[in-house]
Amino acid sequence: MPKVVGFGEIMLRLSPQGYCRFLQAENYDAVFGGAEANAIVSLANFGIDTSFVTKLPKHEIGQAAVNSLRKYGVDTSYIARGGERVGIYFLEKGASQRPSKVIYDRAGSAIALACKNDFDWNEILDGADWFHFTGITPALGDEIASICLDACKTAKEKGVKISCDINYRKNLWSKEKAGKVMSELMPYVDVCIANKEDANDIFGIKSDIPCEDEDEINPEEYADIAKKFADKFGFKKLAFTLRRSISATDNSWGAMLFDSKECHFSRRYLIHIVDRIGGGDSFSAGLIYAMLKSMPSKDAIEFATAASCLKHSIEGDANLVSVDEVLSLANGSGSGRVQR
Repeated sequence: MPKVVGFGEIMLRLSPQGYCRFLQAENYDAVFGGAEANAIVSLANFGIDTSFVTKLPKHEIGQAAVNSLRKYGVDTSYIARGGERVGIYFLEKGASQRPSKVIYDRAGSAIALACKNDFDWNEILDGADWFHFTGITPALGDEIASICLDACKTAKEKGVKISCDINYRKNLWSKEKAGKVMSELMPYVDVCIANKEDANDIFGIKSDIPCEDEDEINPEEYADIAKKFADKFGFKKLAFTLRRSISATDNSWGAMLFDSKECHFSRRYLIHIVDRIGGGDSFSAGLIYAMLKSMPSKDAIEFATAASCLKHSIEGDANLVSVDEVLSLANGSGSGRVQR
């Protein structure tokens, strides 16, 4: 069985119940999640051997975060223990024309203050087939960015495939800092996951093909950007997610995969959203799974897009669906009728 290792921060998510606003909330629902952890849990649910690497405090909240991974069968043996706090984020779920809001309380978290001696990448990546991280992790600080680079170098030496979701967060760092740091990491990446805005804002890559309507997907424009992006850093494959927000609760969702030869576009889904958080992470997991199973490019992008579509219907950060459920949707069964 192939093994996937993820590296990043797992946080405590606190959300007002239902669609209440922060100012209304008297009770908060608590779950654990984070970009790379979400992808790893999703892969574990797909039957992949997984391991998650981070740093968490030794106290009970840190242990609760560890337990949240263990219950899905994720290997937590390489989680470093120490530091004072688990990062927190507050989520107010949007509805209709009112957008969702996220407030971070993650400064000084255990992983943000981690040091290189906390992780032996030669041991961690021994026997691994795939290493996954996102742009959120190196944004946590210069030391973490350096740790990410060490992990990528070790993975490359061991012949481990590397994937990265750019996942730019303006609340964590500037576009200029993101471009500088991520440009050092990108040459090690085999499979990159991004969107058009990431390519332009972070790396200055844009198409010469005019886009007449920003709400419409111009395949030629995306193909042009993908080729320039992949050529710049040598990606073997590059995926773009294609989201159109009609409202906070209704989105159009699709994706594109460039496999160094041609672009493959998925079908598009009109999604009524239950919980948007983790949508991109579930796409990453779906794509990694499809590639580990050697699916053709067209099937791979359909699988990843369908997996992410289903995540939007599930409360919490993690995508708690099976391979069979994803395949059913990818193959055209999307009516939502009761299964008896």
